Amino acid sequence: MTTPDSIEPARFWEDRYRKCGRVWSGEPNELLVREAGNLAPGSALELGCGEGADALWLASWGWQVTAVDISTAALRRAAAQAIELGLSGRVTFQHHDLGQTFPGGSFDLVAAQYLQSPVALNQTAILRQAARAVAPGGTLIITMHAGWPTWSSAAQQPANVAFPTLEGLLTALALPPAWKVDTLASVRRPAPSPEECTGTRTDHVWRLTRTT
Repeated sequence: MTTPDSIEPARFWEDRYRKCGRVWSGEPNELLVREAGNLAPGSALELGCGEGADALWLASWGWQVTAVDISTAALRRAAAQAIELGLSGRVTFQHHDLGQTFPGGSFDLVAAQYLQSPVALNQTAILRQAARAVAPGGTLIITMHAGWPTWSSAAQQPANVAFPTLEGLLTALALPPAWKVDTLASVRRPAPSPEECTGTRTDHVWRLTRTT
């Protein structure tokens, strides 16, 4: 499967959310839970929040969250879920195309989960901005798919999705010496197909601390 480069990212993601009752599972990302679960709550920024599962999990653990996405349809769902869970006072949803605008301020935690797209996405530039948004003493958590699920065929795979390596992304971030690496790991996990065929998928996770 190919995705034309000419498709405008905002239109692509808006159409995807509008055409589906729910795109994601509603459960927080396991790697985010693992890496952020022992952090003291403070201010958090989540990039590409989708329907809000990760942002709402952070809010439920005491974080004051700013969550952003390119899709207004996704943000409406996330905001409705926040109200339903009684968390609307702990999370603010903002509309951003991160290739054009970026939320202001600095945060104790910046989380970027699976910023991978079949349409135009300047992944490196966005993640460098994410690092700059981390406050001194704060944490940056990034997760990425390392490749396609084992059941996926070439015909099903969008042509433009980037799969960075652990060391490759760390190098691309070009972080100054004030940063230290807490986690640099690959995790293989079950990943059934939409038809419930068994399979696995490998994800990468980076947890980095800005020391000063």
